[in-house]
Amino acid sequence: MAGTLNAGEGRRAAGLLAPAYLWLTLAVFMPLSAMLFFSFLTAPPFGNEPVAATLANYFAFFETGTYGRLLWKSVKLGLWVTGLCILIGYPCALVLAKQIRGRAREALFLLVILPFWSNSLVRIFSWAIVLRGNGVLERALDLVWPGDVRLGLMFTPAAVVIGLVHSYLPYVILTSYLALQAIDDDIIAAARSLGAGRLTILRRLVLPLSLSGLLAGAVLIFVPVVGSFMEPRILGGRFGTYYGTVVEDQFVAVFNWPLGAALSFILLAVVLLILALSSPILRKGLQ
Repeated sequence: MAGTLNAGEGRRAAGLLAPAYLWLTLAVFMPLSAMLFFSFLTAPPFGNEPVAATLANYFAFFETGTYGRLLWKSVKLGLWVTGLCILIGYPCALVLAKQIRGRAREALFLLVILPFWSNSLVRIFSWAIVLRGNGVLERALDLVWPGDVRLGLMFTPAAVVIGLVHSYLPYVILTSYLALQAIDDDIIAAARSLGAGRLTILRRLVLPLSLSGLLAGAVLIFVPVVGSFMEPRILGGRFGTYYGTVVEDQFVAVFNWPLGAALSFILLAVVLLILALSSPILRKGLQ
């Protein structure tokens, strides 16, 4: 039967897969298991306080309306950032894949992945320098715009969105670019020869064939943005309180690891529920 591995091939495949699965076990499943264990405790097990099993950490989410409101606020932030990344990133990927050739493409592609070469904190503080009052952006506008320009972007939700879009935009560009590169140029040429216009080719041919890459990029952006805390903390100021910042406070400031772990798993459950509800669309796009 085609596709069936014999004993020797199976052992070789297991040997090749073992390091990856071992790494996943050590780096993902063991920390998650530890956090799940902490979420059912009254106090961290490495402190001096007495430890007992409880469900109060999960009940606290439903008893305190603030957590629910912040979670909804974070979900809306994720949708905004994902939508903006798609609107900006997909046309960039389309131009890179189908319009630009040679060294120019290599140079632009290098600029796309350049943010990955710097630390995330460096990127965030760079945006703080650009967006702050009398910062780089306002001074540049003063040179070309008459009058005293005051944008007031720093410590606003807009600053948080700008920082997150800059951090996660390469994901949708890269995934869309790979999907667009797989589309044969002869198919597009055939559509043109049959009289299809550019918008028709984009809507009925290019977009459906590259939808898998676009959806993959959207998922890669939405999931981490919902739980983000560094960009809201640094760029948002008093407007930067989101679900992720509250979870971070439980671990770092309050030292209430059980509540922080419970809030983290509630966030994980909500994200998985959103992905499950959207799975018909994702499954259709990935086919």
